[in-house]
Amino acid sequence: MLWKKLRIAEATTEKLRDALRPRLCRQRGEDRLHGILHGEAVLFPQDIRRAVLDELVGPTDADDRGCDALRAEVLTSPVLHADETPLQMLKPGAGKTHRAYLWAYATGRFEPLRAVIYEFRESREGKHASAFLQGWRGHLMVDDYAGYKAVLANKDVIELGCLAHARRKFFDLYQAAGSPVAAKALEYMGQIYDIERSVVDASREVRYEIRSRRSRPIMEALRAWMVLQRSQVPDGSATAKALEYSLRRWEALTRFVDDGNLPVDNNHLEGQIRPIAVGRHNWLFAGSLRAGKRAAAVMTLLNSARLNGHDPYAYMKDVLQRLPTHKMSAIGELLPHRWQPRQAIVIA
Repeated sequence: MLWKKLRIAEATTEKLRDALRPRLCRQRGEDRLHGILHGEAVLFPQDIRRAVLDELVGPTDADDRGCDALRAEVLTSPVLHADETPLQMLKPGAGKTHRAYLWAYATGRFEPLRAVIYEFRESREGKHASAFLQGWRGHLMVDDYAGYKAVLANKDVIELGCLAHARRKFFDLYQAAGSPVAAKALEYMGQIYDIERSVVDASREVRYEIRSRRSRPIMEALRAWMVLQRSQVPDGSATAKALEYSLRRWEALTRFVDDGNLPVDNNHLEGQIRPIAVGRHNWLFAGSLRAGKRAAAVMTLLNSARLNGHDPYAYMKDVLQRLPTHKMSAIGELLPHRWQPRQAIVIA
């Protein structure tokens, strides 16, 4: 039984290594999934194909039990990030793939709980975000995707606009045409990011004080400048669209200056999605909706373990060993932000 659990832990980390690797280990010396990635300690037959690995990942109790408990704790956070990325899924009976989506929800950049939840769904319909966030209240950091509008219609959910998305509109405009308007907008926003880098490790109170004193005047000047520029450019032009994107969402974009605990952008969550976007080129597609959900559950635990500074292999291995005898009422002890490796017993 223990041997099977070790195989599952190894197969799990091996199967998902392409998703985690860009953030886990860019250098061979940091490639620490217990040697699996370089073959020093491969404990399962090399002829185990990915279809078989799906079966190894699926039966683990760690995914459903752990993810349900982690999701419940994530939904107690007053600040959440949300985003989604496409993944291909094999359509049953057709032998073809169609576009499914991996939805992701992470606790706020400055929240004490460090966790990310992935949910694999068949579409990008907003009903998936609504279902996940049903009953939740707080500040939600999202882009301008219409799928979140139903969630944001709830008066208990306050929208946070992503300054990085607003900046990207001007960056693309500058790259395409060297626009002086875009250059000036980037200069303003660059000042905000300089301030953010200086307060990233500050307390909530200090961050608020500095943002209020330094960032607020810059954002006010930026808005006044944008309004003036918008009155001088043709309707429908690329410059007008870039300006309108920010002006239309100005209240959401500037909420960070009023609270030191609010993030300025969605980069924290995008950093948890980017490795998966890279990894999907290696997976090609999910074999079924069930397989996609399994992978999302395991990625939730592995990436949340990484966010808390743990070795994903060591975490998964230990959790699989403990689960059969672990009390369900104490499942919270095995969540990534609380987990502690067991100390080896030394016999004198």
